[in-house]
Amino acid sequence: MRYSISNTAEYGDYRTGKRLITEDTRAEMRQVLSEIQDGTFASEFIQEFNAGGKARFLATRKKESQHLLCTVGAELRKMMSWLQK
Repeated sequence: MRYSISNTAEYGDYRTGKRLITEDTRAEMRQVLSEIQDGTFASEFIQEFNAGGKARFLATRKKESQHLLCTVGAELRKMMSWLQK
């Protein structure tokens, strides 16, 4: 994915990436992958949606979209003329 980021972000990855992605992070990522591979994730997803979980899903989506990271990102993207349609 480095081809799609700025040189500054790429440098930051080289400089700090190993501090951010620790062995604990890798272990958790392996656990998530295992849940995907063994069907746990899909089963939970289907159960939640079949039980009317879409309302909870949409409420969570709305809540997460109001996170500071998302709101600041939206404001920054408005300033990027090359992203304008």
